[in-house]
Amino acid sequence: MNSRMINVGFGNSVVASRVLLVANPKSSPIKKLKEEAKQQKKLIDVTEGRKTRSIILLDSDHVVLSAIQPETINLRFLPSDGTKEEARDR
Repeated sequence: MNSRMINVGFGNSVVASRVLLVANPKSSPIKKLKEEAKQQKKLIDVTEGRKTRSIILLDSDHVVLSAIQPETINLRFLPSDGTKEEARDR
């Protein structure tokens, strides 16, 4: 099985098929999601001490904090040849 990895900053990656959401950390519901993940010990901080610019929700209910902009992470989901990939139901 060939799992595609998405770089989320500083040499850290997540499996693309496990990502449910890439969001801006400023909204109230996302802040609440982050706090709940912290309480449940499912928060993964890969910011290397920098400002959190995006929050990634995985299908395992883990929440990943990244210092990379959400738009940049979303672009990394596109195929490397520059063509757009059809959206798939998960």
